[in-house]
Amino acid sequence: MILSLTSLLKMEFPVSVFMVLLLHVFGSKASSTRGAKVDHLQILDSLLKKDYDRRATPTNHLNKATTVYCELYIRSFGSISPVTMDYEVDLYLRQKWQDERLKHPDITGVLDLNDPNLVKAIWKPEVYFPNAKHAEFQFVTVPNVLIRINPDGEILYMLRLKLTFSCMMDLSKFPLDNQICTMEVASFSKTIEELRLEWKTMNPVIMGKGLKMPQFEIVEIIASDCQESFQIGNYSCLVAEFYLSRSVGFHLVQSYLPTILIVVISWVSFWMDVDSVPGRTTLGVTTLLAVSSQSSGIQSGLPQVSYVKAIDVWMGTCTAFVFCALLEFTFVNYMWRKLVPEVLKRTTTLPESVSGRGLDSETNTQTVAVTVVRKVVVTENASGLCSNNNMVMARRIDEYSRLFFPLAFAVFNVLYWTYYLG
Repeated sequence: MILSLTSLLKMEFPVSVFMVLLLHVFGSKASSTRGAKVDHLQILDSLLKKDYDRRATPTNHLNKATTVYCELYIRSFGSISPVTMDYEVDLYLRQKWQDERLKHPDITGVLDLNDPNLVKAIWKPEVYFPNAKHAEFQFVTVPNVLIRINPDGEILYMLRLKLTFSCMMDLSKFPLDNQICTMEVASFSKTIEELRLEWKTMNPVIMGKGLKMPQFEIVEIIASDCQESFQIGNYSCLVAEFYLSRSVGFHLVQSYLPTILIVVISWVSFWMDVDSVPGRTTLGVTTLLAVSSQSSGIQSGLPQVSYVKAIDVWMGTCTAFVFCALLEFTFVNYMWRKLVPEVLKRTTTLPESVSGRGLDSETNTQTVAVTVVRKVVVTENASGLCSNNNMVMARRIDEYSRLFFPLAFAVFNVLYWTYYLG
């Protein structure tokens, strides 16, 4: 029994040695990692306890302004509403500055802080967004805040925010318009003598990969500096201008093409008979109601502004074309049904001057009767001739309208698109 155990131990000895070595290696690594974390926390505690005042700026003792470099990384950009004149953005606000009080050259690694209590313990620039209407700080699943302290004292402060910015739009060329929406970042409590904001040198505003908007395309982004002046002092601020071009594809399908078809359908009445009153009247009234309904649907999604928009010009002109087609039929039908009054009354009553007795009287009576009959025949022929002329004129008006209305609408389209797209 003893021999068997001894032989078994001899067989298992290399494996046991290997396991001991593995435990020793991983244990040393874990202990070193824990030691590094403990050292980081100890160093941070020592830095914060050593005459550190979070109310004072990093360059307060030098009597100069602290420079903070800002950067915006935009995750989503959309919900641009012309009714409320605003848009929503989900972004990361990154700020960098130098704080000599937090140098730790003894450790080569950086100090990452994501604990809100530790974040509150150091000085941070008090910035805000002047043109923001609503803001939310992200808490899912943890507070989205990070502070990274480099050994040389450079600090990176990053926040994730969801903001609704105001964007005052000029809709005079809607929906063929271009808009400029801005994001402003400014100092809230520190004047320009204490805090100066500057954009990052390279790519201060970065759009997320694959970011697209349903209604607009971002043409250009310009980041510049600004300065806000109040009675209590001047404050440093930054502004990012987004040049947006509205995509016209949606409005071509939903607004322009339907109204063009309605106007073209109203011209069908020019090829219908002049005396087909029910058909032409129904077609004219139906197309007029259709273009009016289309205009009302478009206006329901737009603010009530005091100036004329491009879509108002389009819808008003299309309504005028449909209405003119209905008026054309009214005039043509009137010309078709117009009757010419008789030049002379049909009468066989003899005048008193020719009444008499005897043969002379009979002769005079026959002469007057023949004259009256001739005048009545001439009147009937003249009336019929004039009626035929009116019918011919009515038909010619329809023929002229078949050419004039499409030509006038084509000229309007050329002028409209040249002006608003140019």
